Amino acid sequence: MQYNSQIAMKSNNYSTAFNINQSPEEAFAIINDVRSWWTGSPGVEGNTAALGDVFTYTHTPWHVSTQKIAESIPGKRVVWDVTESNLSFIEDHAEWVGTQIVFEISKRGDRTEVRFSHIGLVPEIECYKACSGGWDSIINGNLFNRFGSAEVGNSKIHADAFSYTTSFTVDNTPEEAFTAINNVRGWWSEEIEGITDKIGEEWQYHYEDVHRCTMKVTELVPSIRVAWKCLDNYFNFTKDKSEWKGNDLIFEISQTEGKTEVHFTQKGLVPAYECFDICANAWGSYITSSLKALITKGKGKPNQKQDSY
Repeated sequence: MQYNSQIAMKSNNYSTAFNINQSPEEAFAIINDVRSWWTGSPGVEGNTAALGDVFTYTHTPWHVSTQKIAESIPGKRVVWDVTESNLSFIEDHAEWVGTQIVFEISKRGDRTEVRFSHIGLVPEIECYKACSGGWDSIINGNLFNRFGSAEVGNSKIHADAFSYTTSFTVDNTPEEAFTAINNVRGWWSEEIEGITDKIGEEWQYHYEDVHRCTMKVTELVPSIRVAWKCLDNYFNFTKDKSEWKGNDLIFEISQTEGKTEVHFTQKGLVPAYECFDICANAWGSYITSSLKALITKGKGKPNQKQDSY
């Protein structure tokens, strides 16, 4: 499929974002060090840092694509044009051709926001589900983690200083987004127990014998903000079973250029947590796929209720 700009304007391109303590210049440097975070076999070949550079990414046998650096504004913006694509797992192997991969860097208070968008990666194309899930892992996992282990210039970057975030935009209203977020059974799990849409209420989530947690609704600002406090938590796959305990989970809703943005943050979910990679990948699915589907299509993809557990 050749990328169609009219589709991009009318549909929802894949987008996600996270905040870090480092400067925009440090963020720009790590984004351009593509080999360090876009991993695969054999991975990245070619130069990745200067305007006009061309590089190829390969993850045998599923994905080969060639990117040309179309914009490079230090501390602000990086754009790649996808000039070639071979995605072996879909019918149209060239679906990425003509799309753009965009990194926007900006200050958000005393922190730096890195916003990633794949312009042309929209729900209408076959690879959307697999590719958006892949980007969740790469951007919110690999790239995000780079800021927890890297040293840029004279600044040592500490992993414990920032929390997991992700976001998406939809054509729906803030009111519709707010309603969907509070319908937790509609996008996270059908087995939620308790009241989820009244301030001060406590409710429980569980998934088989793997994960249990208790949340308290701490903020409800219609069409603007939802917040929960994790009062208790149990994982069966981590040494510290209670890693989420004390975390704040926050949904911020805003309007930009006629679209509604939902920005999710789990304060305390940091790369130092043993559960970080698993939880970040899970949130990528629940937030940017299931919750988004509930808002845009009226039906999410929550964990289904089991007859017995």
